[in-house]
Amino acid sequence: MRQWQTGVWFGISIALFFIAWELICRLVDIPPYILPPPSAVATSLWVLRDSLLGLHLWATLKEVLIGLSISIVFGISLAFAMNASRIIERLVYPYIVISQTIPIIALSPVFILWFGYDLSGKIAVTILFTFFPIVVNTYDGLRSTDKDTLDLLKTMGATRGQIFTKLHLPSSLPHFFSGLKVAATYSVAGATIGEWLGASEGLGYFGRRASGNFQAPALFASVLLLSVLGMLLFWLVGRVERHFSPQGKVKKSSNVKN
Repeated sequence: MRQWQTGVWFGISIALFFIAWELICRLVDIPPYILPPPSAVATSLWVLRDSLLGLHLWATLKEVLIGLSISIVFGISLAFAMNASRIIERLVYPYIVISQTIPIIALSPVFILWFGYDLSGKIAVTILFTFFPIVVNTYDGLRSTDKDTLDLLKTMGATRGQIFTKLHLPSSLPHFFSGLKVAATYSVAGATIGEWLGASEGLGYFGRRASGNFQAPALFASVLLLSVLGMLLFWLVGRVERHFSPQGKVKKSSNVKN
């Protein structure tokens, strides 16, 4: 019931936002090449639907899903390795932190130079944006296990595999999903920046081309699709979290009771 109410209020707020946007553009008479009204954006989205939805959206989505999947696999693997070995942690963890002290937007052209302007270059930039929150949050989750419970399991003769599946893994899932939510939204930004630096398709490429041609409605249409894509990925991660994370299951059961 609470989720249903939240969705209703969100829909109302979005409707009021677009109505206010439309009225401001009409009443103040803002030039459409500066700030087009939502009606013009919707018209552009409908006219360009075959290009935006059939080509550019699919290209960006492909970059996002592949890059995010690779970040998940390598991020979880590295977090597990650092948790299992103090040597690996001391060798790798400082470099993970150092990689984030350099502006990512400055490293993106380097990745494009190394991996090229094709799909692999956009995937590399997406990984650059999404790898850090996944590996750090997962590692923090693995390190946040209750020490008393750990000592109890060892006293009862639990094996390392049993300790991992019964204690480490459940305690790390909430942290992992928190990092994955951040990475899911960052992945859209990473793919877009990769397309800005050099591409022949994708919403980022389409938006850059529309901006250069002063086609504001088309530009805002691409930005709208990117925003919807990011929110959809965030929502999907939340749905998966509700099924697998212990905290998500508790929230799900409490919502059902309410």
